Amino acid sequence: MKHLPLAVPHMSEQEAEEVFGWILDGEASAEEIARFLLAMTDRSETADEIAGAARALRARYIPVEGPDNAIDVCGTGGDGHHTLNVSTAVGLVVAACGVPVARHGNRAISSLSGVADTLEVLGLDMEAAGRTAEKTLAELGICFLFAPNHHPAMRRIQPIRKKLGRRTIFNLMGPLSNPVGVKRQLIGIARPGYVSIYGEATARLGTERTFIVSGDEGLDELSLAGGNELADVTGNEFAMRRVDAGMAGLENAPLDAIRGGDPAHNAKALSGLLAGDTGAYRNTVLFNSAAALMVAGVAEDWESGAAMAAESIDSGNAAKLLADWIALAR
Repeated sequence: MKHLPLAVPHMSEQEAEEVFGWILDGEASAEEIARFLLAMTDRSETADEIAGAARALRARYIPVEGPDNAIDVCGTGGDGHHTLNVSTAVGLVVAACGVPVARHGNRAISSLSGVADTLEVLGLDMEAAGRTAEKTLAELGICFLFAPNHHPAMRRIQPIRKKLGRRTIFNLMGPLSNPVGVKRQLIGIARPGYVSIYGEATARLGTERTFIVSGDEGLDELSLAGGNELADVTGNEFAMRRVDAGMAGLENAPLDAIRGGDPAHNAKALSGLLAGDTGAYRNTVLFNSAAALMVAGVAEDWESGAAMAAESIDSGNAAKLLADWIALAR
């Protein structure tokens, strides 16, 4: 067994890749891993460490075949706001716009309802969705990559994360380790002051285009409540920007307006959204969908992206896509 450093010093990218290789390969005890993860969280992870840890996870995943233009939209979680499932809705809306979406996610770790929990209530058989991921991505342009199915090394880490019940570096590693190997992403993180660090880590790994976003109140999505930090990562470089809902022609709304609940509550809200319900949840989804469509290269700006997303919902295409997905993933 390997012994993880007690003081958890800052590590180079290469050192982090090696240490997280030990963790993922079961070469450290659960107690040491838990202490190590909490210590890293308390002193904040560096770009080198995030990139190195993500490389270790990438080296151990089971790949999935997907189109070159597939994207992922996800949040790191751990923001503590327990909002409705924004990324889940965005994935459906964007895929209904014709952009292949390879959703990569998990059950709730530190939130009340993760993407898998909500989709299950809506009727998507998660086991079947994982088994048919390549098929649904090829035929419908959407799939759900249930993280434990594609990251077998994570099975021994999952109980540790669940017991800790708080954000760790694994929240940051997951979005950078999509099994389809997507080259374009929209990633929300829970700390606005950390966007530039995560942007640097993403740039170290290379990408065609990725937006890293965070609401000023610590939301791991683009927020309607005020301003948002955005790192626009292209290749191995990134630029920081400030964005707000007005840029997409949308009204501001307080965070409480998209407060979520258990999987049944969130599933009901998502069904209503797809059926045409208006309000803050819809506008949050439109705002984030606009970002995803810009990342995908099919929308030129925020307003045109939001308009495309609205048409995806209002035409019934997003609702039909969900129904077709549930029917095919059996």
